[in-house]
Amino acid sequence: MLLKFAIKDFKEDREFKNLSPKTIETYMSSLNEFQEFCGKQEIVDVSDVTPNIIKNYLMYCQKERNNNVTTRNSKLHVLKIFFNYLEEIEVITQKQNPAKRIGYGKEDIKIEVFQDRHIHQMLSYYRRLKQREKSFFAYRDYTMIVFLLGTGVRLGELVNLIWNDVDLKNGTIIVFGKKRQQSSIPLTKKLIKELCEYRVFCEQTFGEIPDYVFTDVEGKKLTDNAVKCVFKRLKEIMNFSDVRLSAHTFRHTFAHRMLMNGCDVFTLQKMLRHSNIAMTQRYLAIWGVALREQNSKYNPLNTLDI
Repeated sequence: MLLKFAIKDFKEDREFKNLSPKTIETYMSSLNEFQEFCGKQEIVDVSDVTPNIIKNYLMYCQKERNNNVTTRNSKLHVLKIFFNYLEEIEVITQKQNPAKRIGYGKEDIKIEVFQDRHIHQMLSYYRRLKQREKSFFAYRDYTMIVFLLGTGVRLGELVNLIWNDVDLKNGTIIVFGKKRQQSSIPLTKKLIKELCEYRVFCEQTFGEIPDYVFTDVEGKKLTDNAVKCVFKRLKEIMNFSDVRLSAHTFRHTFAHRMLMNGCDVFTLQKMLRHSNIAMTQRYLAIWGVALREQNSKYNPLNTLDI
């Protein structure tokens, strides 16, 4: 089978299985890049793709596209899914699967978090804007930051949140995370207060409550890229050079603060909606030094006469 037709069939299969448009877009971006690379090597048929071709492609991604090991691993993951699909529909055999035995590169695991000074600087900036300009952007972006810090939601969960899924009376929100799984997240009193004020401001601004919680100035749903642009502009204003300003950094910060305040790993797993606790335990491993203070304070040996 020609590689371009195999990729087309794969896309249709993912659409049939009702994967999210964002996931399919990610798959197609990697596969189209891989197809272009193969074309330059005069490889057009699936059966001509060998493990060496995939390794050469990953080296190309490293040297020519300056992809780091995390990005290369993500692209390899897509290729494994693609060739496993071709194996399932018997276009290739298990023995012919070129991605089967290729291992992932070792990643240097570093998770960045915001320090108190970062958070205070961002919130102070938006408070001044709210008082001085009373602009929609100041109110929205301030609430967005507080919301991310207080819930640890993912970027996709943030932009897809609708007011109908926000229960301010009982202090919960409903989000749809990875694999479109529905989860309920509790809200603190501080965050409920901020959301109540923001909701009133939105109603006054638009004359009615928009469907989505975080919108553009016309009341339309924000895109992932729009939020990224907000954080890109904010980082330039804040002049942060030691931390990445992104929705995921807020998520990491949420996890870090929860652990530092004594939260157990099982509760944190539920809050972050990790399907595998091993993902949550990575935080424990990375912040082991920072946990030393908590360990010294709460270790059971402290209260035992031994």
